[in-house]
Amino acid sequence: MKHQSEFAALGFDAVEAEHGQQGLERLEQCDDIEFVLVDWNMPVMNGLEFVKVVRSSPKYERLRLVMVTTETEPARMARALMAGVDEFVMKPFTPDILIDKLKLIGVAMQATV
Repeated sequence: MKHQSEFAALGFDAVEAEHGQQGLERLEQCDDIEFVLVDWNMPVMNGLEFVKVVRSSPKYERLRLVMVTTETEPARMARALMAGVDEFVMKPFTPDILIDKLKLIGVAMQATV
């Protein structure tokens, strides 16, 4: 898994998925996921579709969703917010930017870079 060591340095255990459908399967398998970084442009199920499915389930109402994207068009960002995205991280980003965004949405930080 390509980002596990980066998240470990931030104090998080990472669970990765190659696409949105696999992401949904991972959510079902893991009960302790605090937040999800969702790429807008994923195969099989894109990030916006993933967010809509997740937000349609009461089980995930407290799950924090961060859209990782290169999309900066205000209308697209508004659609993502209306679908239930909590915050955005624009690619490329640094660990410090990610930490700041996670703090904004109330994710408890266990380590800092």
